Amino acid sequence: MSTVNKISATVICFNEEDKIAKCLESLQGVADEIIVVDSFSTDKTKEICLSFSNVKFYENPFEGHIEQKNYALGLCSFDYILSLDADEALSPELKNSILAVKENLTLNSYKFNRLTGYNGFWVKHCGWYPDTKLRLIKKGSASWQGKNPHDILTLHSNEKTGFLKGDLLHYSYDSISDHVDQTNRFTTIAAKAAFDSGTRSSLFKILTRPVLKFLKDYILKGGILDGRYGLIICSINALSAFLKYSKIKELQESKSID
Repeated sequence: MSTVNKISATVICFNEEDKIAKCLESLQGVADEIIVVDSFSTDKTKEICLSFSNVKFYENPFEGHIEQKNYALGLCSFDYILSLDADEALSPELKNSILAVKENLTLNSYKFNRLTGYNGFWVKHCGWYPDTKLRLIKKGSASWQGKNPHDILTLHSNEKTGFLKGDLLHYSYDSISDHVDQTNRFTTIAAKAAFDSGTRSSLFKILTRPVLKFLKDYILKGGILDGRYGLIICSINALSAFLKYSKIKELQESKSID
């Protein structure tokens, strides 16, 4: 006879009052507890989170996406953990898939696709979909790794991973300005992480990497099929490459002066 397993959900956040409610609402009926780790938000994020009876709210200084998410994993009570970002929500189909497998979780890990919304437009190409993510794991079988801010949930051993139908809805950017602002912030973090791990830049990389990135996303990955937003997204993706390698070069020059 099958037994229904219990699931802990984790969410890290900072000033997410516009999106956190949608995330937490989608977890109702799926998660038996929701662990929210907040980086001392100054908006109504805490108030919104505490309005949900199954939310356990913690505040922890932010040292990096990877560090904060691993901290959240350590707070979970149950054997299975579902990890979401504050700007993500389960689609009805994905919610039903998780509920179905919850009755008999036979694997240590499950993946599903993530669909990103861009100013109200769902992006189906540009290298953004299907953006398959490992997000449902047995406790202790995986941890967050990668290079900040690009964290990835990684299994500790090579084993079979299940796939669940339905999309994880990612409400990413409300405007083009929002995308550009985040690109500037994230490339600063990414450049430092890359520099610290030994990556170096050059004028050749600064000139060529953005062009290659645009061609890859717009032509090879079908960004052209997403119309106006496809062109905008692929152009900003190219800008991201330009900024990252420019900032790495800046770090090189500052270190040489020191």
